[in-house]
Amino acid sequence: MGRLLTLVERSDEATAEVQRHVDVGAPGACILGITGAPGAGKSTLVGALLRHALGAGHRVAVLAVDPSSPFTRGALLGDRVRMSPGGLPAADVFIRSLATRGQEGGLSHAAQTCAAVLAACGWPWIIVETVGAGQVEVDIAATADITVVVLNPGWGDEIQAHKAGMMEIGDIFVINKADRPGLMDTRRHLELLLSSRGADAPDVSIVETVATGGQGIEALWREVMACKAVLFTRAPSLRRRRRLEHLLGDALDAHVAARMQRLLSSEAGAGAVARLDQGSAHLPELVDELVAAMFQPPDGTKPD
Repeated sequence: MGRLLTLVERSDEATAEVQRHVDVGAPGACILGITGAPGAGKSTLVGALLRHALGAGHRVAVLAVDPSSPFTRGALLGDRVRMSPGGLPAADVFIRSLATRGQEGGLSHAAQTCAAVLAACGWPWIIVETVGAGQVEVDIAATADITVVVLNPGWGDEIQAHKAGMMEIGDIFVINKADRPGLMDTRRHLELLLSSRGADAPDVSIVETVATGGQGIEALWREVMACKAVLFTRAPSLRRRRRLEHLLGDALDAHVAARMQRLLSSEAGAGAVARLDQGSAHLPELVDELVAAMFQPPDGTKPD
């Protein structure tokens, strides 16, 4: 399985081939997204959740999205070290780090396809942890069925700064490191912001945890299970369509980006750069020419 995920992560061609054989919207697995700013304790929280779920008899796969090394483009942090379930059955857990490879939004480009592969291989629970880039990454909401946003006490300013995206994507809010000063102020601030979402907004819960000591993890898992029960009974088709829409958009982006790169490396691309350098053409007209060339059929005829 690890080799297959490596192919998906590193090769657009392999990803396309896998997508031809895997139901990318498979309804069986539940994808749990964990997001939040750096230092919130996401990896420690995932490790604690993982141990609790395994102890309750669940099988869990984890995709931990790491920053990319600027040299190798591989995962840099290796969150598996902080998530080791220690002593629990290896057959019931799978942990894999994915590199962002420069993609914005906190997720690896291949994360959703990797999650689909894991679902197709029978993993009922898939946890996806975002990289954490100083803001709450909204891409996770389109990939995950349930999104958990992790905060810390004393983060009133951060909540205010990111409230637009955070209020929209969070199904469960976790105030981790709840043994630190500022807990109640942060909770009140969060409750106030959540109350302003409107009467039609779905209910969300706030859970206080100290992941390093395991406090609050059982309560968090109960909230996750409650969200899953509602999600899978009331809105399974909406959940599937949301995920497929995001996946289709990602696939289109990747396809267009690959064609654009090939065009820039071609004779036409080199000629456009030369004309721009000589001042014989302006950037907007060159962009129009290259876009037209990018979608021109191989026989040279103009598309309808």
